[in-house]
Amino acid sequence: MSKRVVVTGGSCVSALGQNWPEILANLKSKKNCVVHMEQYEKYTQMNTKLAAPVNFTPPNYPRQKTRGMGRVALMATYCTDSAIKNAGLSGSALLQNGRCGVAYGSSMGNVDALLDFFSMLTSDKCDGINATTYIRSMPQTCAVNIGVFFELTGRIITTNTACTSGSMSIGYAYEAIKNGQQDIMIAGGADELSPTSSAVFDTLFATSTKNETPHLTPRAFDKSRDGLVVGEGAGTLILEEYEHADARGAEIYAEIVGFGTNTDGFHITQPNRDTMQIALELAIKDASISPDKIDYVNAHGTATDRGDIAESHATYNALKKSVPISTLKNYIGHTLGACGAIEAWLSIMMMREGWFAPNINSDDIDAECASLDYIQGEGKKINANYIMSNNFAFGGINTSLIFKRMDLK
Repeated sequence: MSKRVVVTGGSCVSALGQNWPEILANLKSKKNCVVHMEQYEKYTQMNTKLAAPVNFTPPNYPRQKTRGMGRVALMATYCTDSAIKNAGLSGSALLQNGRCGVAYGSSMGNVDALLDFFSMLTSDKCDGINATTYIRSMPQTCAVNIGVFFELTGRIITTNTACTSGSMSIGYAYEAIKNGQQDIMIAGGADELSPTSSAVFDTLFATSTKNETPHLTPRAFDKSRDGLVVGEGAGTLILEEYEHADARGAEIYAEIVGFGTNTDGFHITQPNRDTMQIALELAIKDASISPDKIDYVNAHGTATDRGDIAESHATYNALKKSVPISTLKNYIGHTLGACGAIEAWLSIMMMREGWFAPNINSDDIDAECASLDYIQGEGKKINANYIMSNNFAFGGINTSLIFKRMDLK
């Protein structure tokens, strides 16, 4: 018999802030966190000069515990530390009894360490390489550093699946608990800002070039959208088996009831609306609900022409209704491996608030997008019972998560 899985804690490091009251205030004031990056001006062949950086100063953790961490792992570890405290598990032996694991991902490791690691290929010297260079640079750096920092002895799952790293980790963590292998899973994703990340999308002509008006971009689903903006951050959710959480008197934020994932098998960078739709339908089937039960969708919302159009039609066709929908990328940019976890956590918090953020900058919805309820204005008050959070990645990787309000019988 499958187990019920609930969310007993969470946290995020984002350009909107690092605690819910601050984030909520910034969402309600429609704060756009995109800025012009002066340091990008030297890359004359790169069209975009925009990004959404996070104001993050790592805490004074013991050096022996952080020497193998770059910025991305530090953000992930700090975020996880906050989530563990939020879940009432700080210092608990439940973290080290073998029944608590970690599922965490990112697009890549620490960029500075990667530069040191590969400098020998251009300099013919190994001066930049030390005992921690690879640990900081490897794509699984967040998962393994979290495991060592908190002395976890359960399962470890690394989900380095680009822009679905965070959502995939939540889905796999959910399955590990649902199938009885673990009682608690730390799940999330992180990525640090680098001009190389912007360059990846820039070469595909997928970045915004509103360099003189950064506050007006990105604008997902809008007719005048011109591409995405890369951000950074981290998001962590604490997932727990329901009876285990109930027995220790944990506060429960939501229940995760559905997860769907698949791949397009079509193209590395171009989305496929049909297989995207199937991923959403798989999550709905897993949740054992009808499509009309979904009250809100947090969209991937990249603000790219093909992405927005494909996602909107996949959503409409899967849910068969004009569901309220918005994207947080219009506020904080595309946080890559972190976006699935940040967006899931903030969607849960918005569900608890009974208010969902609007699509800032999206004033003139593209007629080629499906007929959905694109939230605008001052946001929307919804007494939501079920919410869906969707993410899609290079490689044609599709994910969909469904969360249920905990007091719903």
